[in-house]
Amino acid sequence: MTFTRRLKRALTGDPEARCVYLNNFEVERVWAQGEPGLPGSGFSFSGATVNRMEEVGVLHADVDDVVVLKAPVDEDYLAYLRSLDAARGERLVVEDNVPDRSVTQDVLASPRLLERLRGLADGRTYLAPLGISSDEERLSEVTGLPLAGPSAAVCRHVNGKIFSRELVDDTGLTRVPGSVCRTYGELEQAIAAHLGEGSRVVVKESLGVSGRGMVVLDSRRRADQLLRMLARRGEQAPVSLVVEEWIDKRSDLNYQFLVDRDGATWFETVKTALTKDGVHRGHRFPPKLRPDQVEELRSAATVIGKRLADEGYHGLVGADAMLGTDGTLYPCLEINARFNMATYQNRVAEALIGPAQHALAAVIQLRPTRRHSFSEVSRSLGALLYRSPGGTGVLVNNHATLNAAVTPGKKSAGRLYVICVADTPAGTEELRASAEQALHRMVDQ
Repeated sequence: MTFTRRLKRALTGDPEARCVYLNNFEVERVWAQGEPGLPGSGFSFSGATVNRMEEVGVLHADVDDVVVLKAPVDEDYLAYLRSLDAARGERLVVEDNVPDRSVTQDVLASPRLLERLRGLADGRTYLAPLGISSDEERLSEVTGLPLAGPSAAVCRHVNGKIFSRELVDDTGLTRVPGSVCRTYGELEQAIAAHLGEGSRVVVKESLGVSGRGMVVLDSRRRADQLLRMLARRGEQAPVSLVVEEWIDKRSDLNYQFLVDRDGATWFETVKTALTKDGVHRGHRFPPKLRPDQVEELRSAATVIGKRLADEGYHGLVGADAMLGTDGTLYPCLEINARFNMATYQNRVAEALIGPAQHALAAVIQLRPTRRHSFSEVSRSLGALLYRSPGGTGVLVNNHATLNAAVTPGKKSAGRLYVICVADTPAGTEELRASAEQALHRMVDQ
C-alpha cells in the first residue's frame, strides 16, 4: 500500500477516499490566538512566503485528489513535475488571493471556488488540511465536505508543547529535565530549579512555531529580565510555557507515524532534521542511526500514538526527537499532530528515490529583485536539475516561494525548496552547494 493510501486510511478509514488537500502552513497562528505568550513573540512577520508553501501540495496529491492553491502553478514548472509523474491531482485556485492571508481564509472569500467545492461533496471526498483549526471547521461547514481528521479542539490540545511534556512525564519516555508552567509562580520556580551557574534553559510557548515563542536564558540576569516583563501583566496572570534544560546535541530528528481510527499505530519514516535557531531548514535521509535507535523511536511512536488515540486524535503525527552528544536519545521533544514538510516529501521519495540513494531536502535562500520563471531556474541549474526516477540531481519541490514576496527593483526574501538526490551523503551536499551558486548567479544578474 502506498503512503497516500496509508494516510487516507488513517484520516478517513478509507484508503480509496478522495482528498481535497488544503496546505494551511503555520496553522499554529490560529491555535495560538488568545494564548498568553512571551513578551514580543507575536506573529508580526509577513506571511506571504509562508503561505505560498502550499504549492508543495501539488506533489502530495495523487490521482483523483484535489489540491487548493493561492495562485496557478508556473506552466513550465507544472510541465517539469508532470515529466516526473509528480503532479497527478487536480488543481483549484482561489479567486481572492491576499498574500498575507492563509489559503483557508482565501477559499472562504472565493465564492466560485466554494461552489466548486460544494459540488465535490459525494460522501467519499474529504477536506484534508495540513492542520485543523476553527477556520478549517468553518470551511467544512460551508462546503459540506467532511474533515479528514478530528476536531479543531482536539488538534489544538494535542499540538501544545505542554501536552507533549506531560505525555513524556506520564509515560516514562526519556525526558529532558524541565517543567510545565501555567502560572507566574510556577515559571519562577522552574527557572530557579533548572537554571544553574553556567547552564542554559529554554522557555517555550506551548503553541509557538518556527523558532518564534521561544527564548534561551543563559544567565540569572536574563531570567530576571523575563520575569520582570511578565510580572507587569500581574503575577496572577496565566502563562502557558514549558521550561527545559539545554541539552548539547549531536543531531535533531523527526519521525512520522500514522494513528488509525481504531488506535493502531503505523511507523512511517525517520529523518535527520536540519534546524537553525529553532526554524526548520530541511531534512537529511536516511539518517545516521543504529538499528536499536530506530527501534527506540518505533517504540516511542507506539506509546505516543496510544495516548493520542485516547485523546480522540487520528491521522498523521510528526514527533521531534534529539540525539545528545553523550548518546542519549530523547524520543519526544514535541508532537506535531499534523502534516509537516517531511509529509510532503514522502510520496516523492517513495516514487522517485531509490532504496540505496541519499536525499537532502533543503531551503535555498535567495534575494531576487524581480520574479523568476521556472524556465530561468531550470536553465540556471542546467545539468544539476533532477530529471528522471532513480537518477540524481536537484528536484525542485516548491517554486512559488521564490517569488512570493518580490518587490520589483528591491532585494526581497525568496526561497526555493529542493530535494538533492545522490548516491552518497557527500554527493547531496555537493549538489546543494552547486545549486546555491547557480541560483545566486541567476538572481544577481
